Amino acid sequence: MFKRRTLLIGLFATLAILLSVFAPAIAGEGREELAPMRDGVILAANVFLPEGDGPFPVVLIRTPYCKDRGKFEPDLTKKIVPEHHAKYANLLEQGYAVVVQDCRGRYRSRGEYLPFMTDHADGYDTVEWVAAQPWCTGKVGMMGGSAPGITANLATISRPPHLACVVTTNSFGSQYHFMGYHGGVFRKNMTEGWLKAQDALDFATIIKRHENYDEFWASVDMANYYNQIDVPMYIHTGWYDIFTQSNLDMFVNIQSRGQGLARGNQKLTIGPTGHGKISGDLAYPGAKSPEPDWQMRWFDYWLKGVENGITEEPPVRYYLMGDTMDAEAPGNEWRTALGWPPASRPTPYYLHKGLSLSTTLPAETDSHSSYAYDPGNPVPTIGGNNLLLEKGPMDQRAVGERDDILKFQTEPLKQAVEVVGKIDVELWAGSDAPDTDWMVKLIDVYPNGYEALVSEGALRARFREGFDRQVSMTPGETYKFTVDLWSTALVFNKGHRIAVHVTSSNSPRFEPNPNTGEPYLSDAEPHIAHNTIYHDRGRPSRIILPVTKICAGD
Repeated sequence: MFKRRTLLIGLFATLAILLSVFAPAIAGEGREELAPMRDGVILAANVFLPEGDGPFPVVLIRTPYCKDRGKFEPDLTKKIVPEHHAKYANLLEQGYAVVVQDCRGRYRSRGEYLPFMTDHADGYDTVEWVAAQPWCTGKVGMMGGSAPGITANLATISRPPHLACVVTTNSFGSQYHFMGYHGGVFRKNMTEGWLKAQDALDFATIIKRHENYDEFWASVDMANYYNQIDVPMYIHTGWYDIFTQSNLDMFVNIQSRGQGLARGNQKLTIGPTGHGKISGDLAYPGAKSPEPDWQMRWFDYWLKGVENGITEEPPVRYYLMGDTMDAEAPGNEWRTALGWPPASRPTPYYLHKGLSLSTTLPAETDSHSSYAYDPGNPVPTIGGNNLLLEKGPMDQRAVGERDDILKFQTEPLKQAVEVVGKIDVELWAGSDAPDTDWMVKLIDVYPNGYEALVSEGALRARFREGFDRQVSMTPGETYKFTVDLWSTALVFNKGHRIAVHVTSSNSPRFEPNPNTGEPYLSDAEPHIAHNTIYHDRGRPSRIILPVTKICAGD
């Protein structure tokens, strides 16, 4: 029986190859072709060829969002026609063939759908299948935003020989750290909401069963392959995107550690944008990237060999955000850099009694602030790096007055403070529970009181020693926790205040911690935790800001 099944799979794969060779796509129209993967599973793709005799360099997009529509469309009753999507017209006009493939288990492709767990292997097989087609020159580039960008990222870790370059927007390289968890805390709204829309909500259960960073995650994590990746990548992201830090990490590591043409040939652009339109009262002027035709120029250079100077341009372009309510304020401009992050001076701002924040080390020998965290009444999510919720630098006053948020802030700044780079918070803290969460926000407080969310982070206490292990707290003991707030580029204007908000929940963005120390799928009864933040000389809780400039005062 097994031999017969194997024979049938082999015949089907052979038929798929014959169809693709002897029935190529018609110029300007899309034709479905079938590509066999290494395990015999057949994946379906639309092929669009430009005018001319060919062969052509190829741009490949692999997507879970339906190749026939070019976007996520949950209504399967709508007619599926592999038409020439308008967004590929420019590529076709410039002489590129375009291949758009349904990911494994999605729409017209066979196999089991396990989001982003097979795209490294399927990406390799698809690139090499495309390169072998008579209409392909053997040069293949990949592109995509969000999920299609993630599939392109993952293809790089398997190093397909004919993958010449990649262009991605708002994507990740590590599913554990940027889709499943942030600081060991489950990204509930984004992950469950996206999986539900994909009709793959069962995968959320798999994620929760692997709450530790184990081999399940490590095997498909780009971070474990940075020194093997050999593909030049052009990476776009935004300061309020759901995957911001992953994009920065990819650029920095592949630029310095990659192999072959990857090392030194990465590009990064970061704008004042999110994963969709941002909300709130702040509108950044000139937010659109000033780079003309960056995608086409990247493909022209790496796929056609056109000497257009793109590799000679600064590798980093970033938007420095600023006060949007003051037309004369510093910032709100695009800058370039030779690397990331720009040189800065790590500057600690210490938490003090009375909820003040300053660069002065606390003098007290015993100082702390406490609050009660009730998982049944979590702090609501207001803005930030969200997918399905409102996003961006929204006013944190909308959270309302609560006793479970500690708001530390500076005096009004006498000089503007420019901050560019990675932000960490070191908390000395404890709890009467074996486990709890620490949620920290960096806030730009405007003179009119607007509390603009700059960046935020989360840490589940039991992951303080690493995400591959869990260590419960001893009630009453004090521990040092490091909370990752990702990165930003912002000028805190003169007259503004720098604020740090500390609490233990942010829902529905994150799944509230029940404070039990039990695994995610446990049905243990939640209870209230009494949490304490210390801010004295021996336990100096602080945020460390990468200060690049102190602007001169009037």
